[in-house]
Amino acid sequence: MTCAELLIRLLRDTYGLDTVFGIPGVHTIELYRSLEGGDVAGIRHVSPRHEQGAGFMADGYARATGRPGVCFIITGPGMTNIATAMGQALADSIPMLVISSVNRRATLGMGQGRLHELPSQQQLIAGVSRFSHTLLDPCQLPEVLARAFAVFRSERPGPVHIEIPIDLFDAPVATPNHWLAPTLYRPAPDPQGLAQAVEWLTAAERPLVLLGGGCVDAPDAARQLVERLDAPTVTTINAKGLLGQHHPLDLGANAALPALRELAANADVILAVGTELGETDYDVVFDDGFALTGRLIRIDLDAQQLVRNQALALGLVGDAGSSLELLVERLPRPMQKGGRERTALALAKLDLANDPAFAPFVPLYAALAAAMPEAILVGDSTAPVYAGNHLVSQPAPRRYFNASTGYGTLGYGLPAAIGAQLGQPALPVIALVGDGGVMFTLSELATAVEERLPVVVLLWHNAGYEEIRRFMDAHGVEHLGVDLKAPDFLTLARGFGCRATRVDSPTSLSAALASRPLDGPMLIEVDATGWQRSLATPQ
Repeated sequence: MTCAELLIRLLRDTYGLDTVFGIPGVHTIELYRSLEGGDVAGIRHVSPRHEQGAGFMADGYARATGRPGVCFIITGPGMTNIATAMGQALADSIPMLVISSVNRRATLGMGQGRLHELPSQQQLIAGVSRFSHTLLDPCQLPEVLARAFAVFRSERPGPVHIEIPIDLFDAPVATPNHWLAPTLYRPAPDPQGLAQAVEWLTAAERPLVLLGGGCVDAPDAARQLVERLDAPTVTTINAKGLLGQHHPLDLGANAALPALRELAANADVILAVGTELGETDYDVVFDDGFALTGRLIRIDLDAQQLVRNQALALGLVGDAGSSLELLVERLPRPMQKGGRERTALALAKLDLANDPAFAPFVPLYAALAAAMPEAILVGDSTAPVYAGNHLVSQPAPRRYFNASTGYGTLGYGLPAAIGAQLGQPALPVIALVGDGGVMFTLSELATAVEERLPVVVLLWHNAGYEEIRRFMDAHGVEHLGVDLKAPDFLTLARGFGCRATRVDSPTSLSAALASRPLDGPMLIEVDATGWQRSLATPQ
């Protein structure tokens, strides 16, 4: 068995992975020999049109399924291309395994001008990964992969990079004695700390719960806990759907808005689980105005995260899901804390549907929900997504995510939606993109067509980078580089073999959604100016 064959067998048989995203290169052809067939078949290879797209697809696959997304990437430019996608996954704690080639062992660090050579590819990528490892002995591959999956399954996840010198891919290696993966458990919080948390929460008069993306695999425990505490609950962008749709204690991802800031400042005990308490979830107005003055209890897999961003009273290191379950066991009876009333009052003050910043998108999301109620919504950084972060309520977790959090890259929405569709073929998927950001990765439409994926690409066309224009206006900066000349998106999409249409009202959007194909993608371009005009015109 060669090292490349062993890698494929370990991914498939030991770790149960079935999909790989990658673009072949002259340095990785031995990996592709191992994917040809025979006893190492059974892994689906998806070919994006750019390595950044590969990374975003792996990210979307991982968020939609909970399984690591895997990429095969060539030396040098392949790795610099995927680095942005790894940065987004690192910021949002998304499990991603990036396997790359690197130059032969004898030439590493020599600066001889070899094909795709970097001074140190491993050092370059270490900054956007949980760890980056150069394999120097093929016999160590099982151990290095086990380390990667220990990160994915037992600590705060994120991208892991393993680079294999090209002279090792066809090197012989002994067949392992067994193909079983080790059984790993995540840490549970200290019992004494849990007892202290229960004591404070029980005595609280105005408790508040903050639930982040770390909780997505424990929706039942999360719902039971907040109901027993009778506590208003912020569910962040990556935690949407955790409590179910329109739960009476769910404040949504609205922590940056005045009514919720007031509620948070008045809370006497705050429980934050699986959330960074980061800027893009709690302070999207960027004024550091989200203040917690009560006792803050935090639970997180990452001990260092416990002391970031807000003053801590009690910190517990542990898995979010098991911690929620343990808290539920220690709080057997529902309390009466006025949580539903406090939640309803805060939401009434927000009045999101009538907020001028969000109101134009209320009928958009109503049309999407009516046509595709089970859809996974995958977004880029674009106006409908900024509004959806506040407006959307999903029936389950892992059905709403986007690149407006954390790293905040552009070009994410389309390829990540493709990854989500590959991971969850039974669910419809909608990519929410803008005319500016989609140009970063528009070529991935070819992948969606090739794979016959029924992704709906909803393209909000407002003629440029609207969010940056607003910031320029607010700071007295003249528009430069933001008023873009757009291509004919319908012609481009049809050139890829993708069905495409243009709409300018909720009625025409509903009609387009009703005619979407089920054997390939469809691009729906929304004329933002026409959309606004239709809402202002009496129907």
